[in-house]
Amino acid sequence: MPKRNRPFVALECTSCHNRNYTTNRNPKNTTERLLLKKFCKHEHKVLEHKESK
Repeated sequence: MPKRNRPFVALECTSCHNRNYTTNRNPKNTTERLLLKKFCKHEHKVLEHKESK
């Protein structure tokens, strides 16, 4: 079975600091951390979510 080069990462809300989403990314193509706009169910708004460890 081939090695998986797309690790799962958790996305953390920049406002409430809850980890609401998980996604995967290719570290060879995307060297910096992800920053996506997603809906936060705790704040009830669309806010920026950044990649956390």
